[in-house]
Amino acid sequence: MSKFDLSLHAIEQIKNRGVPEEIVFEVLENPDRIDSEEEGQLIYQKLVLFDGQKQYLVRVFVNSDKIPNLVKTVYRTSKLSKYQ
Repeated sequence: MSKFDLSLHAIEQIKNRGVPEEIVFEVLENPDRIDSEEEGQLIYQKLVLFDGQKQYLVRVFVNSDKIPNLVKTVYRTSKLSKYQ
């Protein structure tokens, strides 16, 4: 049983933003960093190489008050310095 469920919104954003689901779960299982933006919300993030060419920061927003934790949304950004 997974410690994380994907919301419908997260599933849509994974598809729309071109982030493979495997990468989302890699970020959740082995994050470089976990931030807390507000109570009950955690942001898991990890630097990931896409297509063996470009490095992106993948950020996964999680509602930690839910059991299992609920992934709310996912995105990737090339603006690495903004979130480091």
